[in-house]
Amino acid sequence: MSVPTTRPEFSPELLAARPWLAHYEPGVPAEIEVPAITVDRLGRDAAERWPNRTALDFLGARTTFAQLDEQVDRLAGALRDLGIERGDRVSLHLPTTPAFVVAFLAILRAGGVVATVSPLAVERELGVLLGQTRPRLSICLDLLVPRVQAARASIVPPLPEPKHGSGVISTGIQDCLPAVLRVLYPLKARREGRWRPVHHSEETPNLFRLIADGPRGRLDSPAGPNDPALLQATGGTTGIPKAAALSHRNLVANAVQIGAWFPTGRAGEMSALCALPYFHIFGLTVAMLYPLLIGATQVLQPRWDAKAVLKAIGRTRPQLFPGAPMFYASLLALPETKDADLRSVEACISGAAPLPAAVQDGFEALTGGRLVEGYGLTEASPVTHANPIHGERRLGTVGLPMPSTDCQIVDLATGRRILPPTEVGEIRVRGPQVMLGYWEEPAETAQTLRDGWLYTGDCGSMDADGYLQIVDRLKDLIIVSGTNVYPREVEDVLIEHPAVAEASVVGEPDERRGEVPRAYVVLRPAATATPDELIAYCRANLSPYKVPRHVEVRSELPKTFVGKVLRRALTEDPGQPQP
Repeated sequence: MSVPTTRPEFSPELLAARPWLAHYEPGVPAEIEVPAITVDRLGRDAAERWPNRTALDFLGARTTFAQLDEQVDRLAGALRDLGIERGDRVSLHLPTTPAFVVAFLAILRAGGVVATVSPLAVERELGVLLGQTRPRLSICLDLLVPRVQAARASIVPPLPEPKHGSGVISTGIQDCLPAVLRVLYPLKARREGRWRPVHHSEETPNLFRLIADGPRGRLDSPAGPNDPALLQATGGTTGIPKAAALSHRNLVANAVQIGAWFPTGRAGEMSALCALPYFHIFGLTVAMLYPLLIGATQVLQPRWDAKAVLKAIGRTRPQLFPGAPMFYASLLALPETKDADLRSVEACISGAAPLPAAVQDGFEALTGGRLVEGYGLTEASPVTHANPIHGERRLGTVGLPMPSTDCQIVDLATGRRILPPTEVGEIRVRGPQVMLGYWEEPAETAQTLRDGWLYTGDCGSMDADGYLQIVDRLKDLIIVSGTNVYPREVEDVLIEHPAVAEASVVGEPDERRGEVPRAYVVLRPAATATPDELIAYCRANLSPYKVPRHVEVRSELPKTFVGKVLRRALTEDPGQPQP
């Protein structure tokens, strides 16, 4: 072994209970201390330590930590004036922009709870998510205002109302751009049919007008560390969309754990290339909260564009680049990369999908930095494991448990018998990053949180040194470019088509996205529908990444004796389509 099995800083008893500690790189602690603060304090503390340092860099528009904290205070005051009180939910429908960062922190400082929603969600999906979280306010892109307003109006019983206004606050990409681009952006947006500005009014106020007109002065959140901070959409263990309730302490703890995992990080000196979507829990914690914790500049990218990211790396010289395997693979495939200088990149944590060895090796050769794979889930804020950044990595594993995190492999039958090394079972974890539970879903919570453990619903094994290998997902999730797609949700849409009697959706391997949905359907007697027609129907009722790449019409679907469709049989034996 390349790492000794004894470490003088850890007691023999601790090493016996957590053998993976012997493989931590020097400087990584066994335990972390979680400060008793609310999440918005990460931004305030950074403003007090590094007031004039750039906190956000959005295509050249820069915001210092002091300016960010002032904007958060002003918007928090405006939200309180609109009636937001401790525990009120506010939904956030924004891409990775300064508007997201300011709004997220301001909602928490006002005492509210953030419910993040993908900007790609269609009205049908919005109705489900908003119906679960029941936000008093929704903050969204100007392009989405009609969709969000319609979804809010469709919910029964009606959503709680703010003191005044429609309940929708809007902002556009142009609000965050540097002066020159702010002039040019409308011209480009008009050409592309995307120019739909919403003028500021009392009914639908503009986010940055609220900030400009907001009350001055320092505000402190009335929430406590153990209060919910975030309701993050997830399919949980059943694939039915629900919201994981993550507390302030959960999110702060995971940011501190990530910081502990990178002991050579330099507080107040680094910058991070942030191309992950912040409405996704991985992007939120690793790319937004961790940089706030250490005073790193966030170089924000509103969407993944390999050429734009390459230019941003050249312009800003970031040291940190968290991402998904697709990010690194697409940069390697880009012809312009061979002439670019990416040597500033020191460390990358890849998550959301398996990291191919060829991509890992190629990107490390290109940058001279370290690219390691991690593992986590929404219910754990999300990071529970990662390979050491500068220590021993083991191919085919997602690494070791984070500090203050325990992990066990238990039998699938009872979930109570701890399995020996290398034996496959269900992964369960515990630590300060584990959620409070599913929002207003006590039965689902009781099924997932048992005896102090989070049962992940994922199948894996650990070797004798604690390195975790993911074998399979028990939840039938399809992971498209790091984003979860729940088969049942796609199946429900297909079954609503008048020609479809049955539907089953599985993941199909895709070189670029990792997986894409593939649908198998059985038509009703005498009904007709082509695959293209069914794909078009899905496109009208689902976010783009959820739409099946292929639809195959079958005469029947493989089933168990009780009538449950065998998805695994579809992936292992595709069979023959209906003639």
